[in-house]
Amino acid sequence: MGNLSGIKRWTVGLLLLFSSSQVWAQQDKMFSQYMFNLMALNPAYAGSRDVLSMSALYRNQWSGLPGSPQTGTFTMDMPLNRERIGVGLQIYGDKVSVFEEAGAFASYAFRIKAGERTTLALGLQAGASSFRANLTDVRLTPDGTTQTDPAFSQNVSKVLPNFGTGIYISNDRAYLSLSVPRLIKNRLNEYDSDQLRSRQVRHAYLAAGFVIGVSPAVKIKPSMLAKYAEGAPLGFDGNINVWFMDRFAIGASVRKNQFSSWTPYTTDAIVGLLEIQLTDQFRFGYAYDHTMNDLRTVAPSSHEILLRYEFGFGKNRILTPRYF
Repeated sequence: MGNLSGIKRWTVGLLLLFSSSQVWAQQDKMFSQYMFNLMALNPAYAGSRDVLSMSALYRNQWSGLPGSPQTGTFTMDMPLNRERIGVGLQIYGDKVSVFEEAGAFASYAFRIKAGERTTLALGLQAGASSFRANLTDVRLTPDGTTQTDPAFSQNVSKVLPNFGTGIYISNDRAYLSLSVPRLIKNRLNEYDSDQLRSRQVRHAYLAAGFVIGVSPAVKIKPSMLAKYAEGAPLGFDGNINVWFMDRFAIGASVRKNQFSSWTPYTTDAIVGLLEIQLTDQFRFGYAYDHTMNDLRTVAPSSHEILLRYEFGFGKNRILTPRYF
C-alpha cells in the first residue's frame, strides 16, 4: 500500500503542476547519454561529425511506475558545401502519464573554421510538435465519482510551432555547447485564469567535454551538462567515460537537482554507461540509472538504449576518431 500511495502522489502531483499557474518547469526531454546525443539538444551540432550520421534513442524512465516518462528520438545530420554548413533532422515522441507529445525539427548550422582543427558553429532549428493531454481520463477521487475540478474538465490537443538556436565549438579533443532549443512559450491550454494557465517554458543547456590520452590504448573523457528551465533551479550532470582502444567504454554519471531555491542540491540518480563501437560505422550504447530521489522505493531504475550508424568511412572522410 505504501508503494501504491507513492505512485498516486506522484501522478496527482504531476497533473497539478500542469494545471497550475506555476508552469510545469521541467517539460523537456531528459537523456543520460546526452554526450552522444547532442543533436537532440543543440541544432549547431549538425554536421560536426563530418559524415552522414543517424542515431536512435529510447528511454524508459522510472521503470515500473505507472505513467512514467517514455521517450524515443531519431536524429540524422550531415555536412554540406565542403563542411561549411550542416543540416539535420530530429523526430521524437514523448509520453508522461496522460501527456503525449510528438514532433519534428529541422536544423541548419553555419560552420566557421576558428583554428587548424577548431570549428565554431551557429545553429538554428524550426519545427512543430503535436501536444495532447487526456485530462478527462484522470480519476481524482478513489471511487471514480464525477469530477468537478475545471482543470480536468476537457482534453487539450494542440499543434505547437517553435524554433531554437545554439552555439557549438569543437575540435578532435574538446567541445563546448550552449543552446536554447525552444524559444516560443506556447500556451498548453485555453484557460484565462492565472490559476489554471499553463505554458511551455524555455530550457537552456550548457554542455562541455574533453578527452585525455592516458596511453595509446586508454583515453578518459569527462563531460558535464548544466540544465536550466524558467521557474526551476539549475540541474547538473557530471560524467566520466573511459575508452579502451577506441572501441569500448565504461562510464559513470551523477545527476543532481535542486527542487527549489531554498533546498540544497540532492542526488537524483547515479548512472552507469556502456558504449561499444561494434564497427567503424555502428555504435551501441546503454545507460542504467539508479534512482536516488523519493521515487527510489517505487521506481528504482531507468533504462536507455542508443544506436548510431554513420556513412562515409570508406571514403576516408574521418581521419581521427570522433569522441563527440
